Amino acid sequence: MANARARHLRKHQTVAEVRLWRELRKLRSQGYHFRRQAPIETYIVDFACFSQRVVIEVDGVQHATQKGQVADAARDADLTWRGFKVLRFRNDEIRDAMEGVLLEILAALGAVEKPEWNDE
Repeated sequence: MANARARHLRKHQTVAEVRLWRELRKLRSQGYHFRRQAPIETYIVDFACFSQRVVIEVDGVQHATQKGQVADAARDADLTWRGFKVLRFRNDEIRDAMEGVLLEILAALGAVEKPEWNDE
């Protein structure tokens, strides 16, 4: 059942998810292997790097609802409790700021130091 759900999700990926997947595949040369629509317990996450215990979720409009946000927060808390770092990006973030998204992913992987943003 999980495999059928993963195939369905893969077939209906957004343009942003496809674009991010292309970028994540490039990280293989650095030793980071991501899986898309990967099962973790009862969840199917958008992308997972199991060796680094990093999960990436791409949020569409359904996540903007109160119900979606509550479900996402509960899922993120459970995955964090299981030892995963959970990153969430909106489709527009991937579309408009891919470089920043990739920097955040690389920081979570431990490949680069996380940039300190100065709000002054």
